[in-house]
Amino acid sequence: MNDELPLAAEEFLSWMASERGRSANTLSAYRRDLTGYTAWLAAQRETLASVDRAGLDRFVQQRRASGSAPSSVARQLAAVRMLHRFMAEEGMRADDPTADVEGVRVPAGIPHPLSEAEVGALIAAVVGSDPASLRDRALLEFLYATGARISEACGLSLSDLDRDHRVVRLFGKGSKERVVPFGRSAAAAMDEWLALGRAHLEPARWARRGDQEAVFLNTRGARLSRQAAWAVVRKYGERTGVADKLSPHVLRHSCATHLLDHGADLRIVQEMLGHASISTTQVYTKVSQERLWQVYRQAHPRAEQA
Repeated sequence: MNDELPLAAEEFLSWMASERGRSANTLSAYRRDLTGYTAWLAAQRETLASVDRAGLDRFVQQRRASGSAPSSVARQLAAVRMLHRFMAEEGMRADDPTADVEGVRVPAGIPHPLSEAEVGALIAAVVGSDPASLRDRALLEFLYATGARISEACGLSLSDLDRDHRVVRLFGKGSKERVVPFGRSAAAAMDEWLALGRAHLEPARWARRGDQEAVFLNTRGARLSRQAAWAVVRKYGERTGVADKLSPHVLRHSCATHLLDHGADLRIVQEMLGHASISTTQVYTKVSQERLWQVYRQAHPRAEQA
């Protein structure tokens, strides 16, 4: 596949970065989706300037027939819509061919968290007192305690931590700042890592600016990457037999669900997770209700009697 995008698409991505402040990860996702779209156009002997509504319908039908997940098709179509809207607004086209294209329905997903026992086993699987083990234990405890996104944990700096009051400053999507508490177990693991482990991974000379402030380091003394952090999670998931349940958000899901299971207020959980809308957090109430019914059916002697 040719990764070179037409000028209109490059201008759109530049506009999204400079005018809309989209993150590097978001822009990378847009680029992948638009690269796939423009490659399809080329195969159809179409261009961004010539494709019409019928062509867009064919594109959506082809993507659906490819076996791709509805969420992937919907995400790519959203990027295509934004591009064509941008082109119309900038006068690159007189019309927007996506204006009436039917959207892609995405089934409402329900998070599948680990149980409290599974989380306990996951963290307990980290044995040893070497620097890497201390870091891994602190990372798992921190993710579960705060519900932080993996990117937020990897981007964490020492100045963001208030260990005396057990709170941390996290920067979420759009660089929105929030302050989140964490409990004694996470605090103890973080203290042990910072006092006994991190110093052993510090290099004689820092390779990049910002690495010196990073809370979590890799074994080469650089800031821990997102991919490396999830390799840590997967490693202990495999040790405890829950690897098939793990996803990039699983400890975040588990934190939110367990808070609600134990009576936390929905608005507090929303604020803690950094959700812009309460409706995003409400999906976890559905998880808790389903668990409640599952336990009830298993435990109540007359639950299934007519």
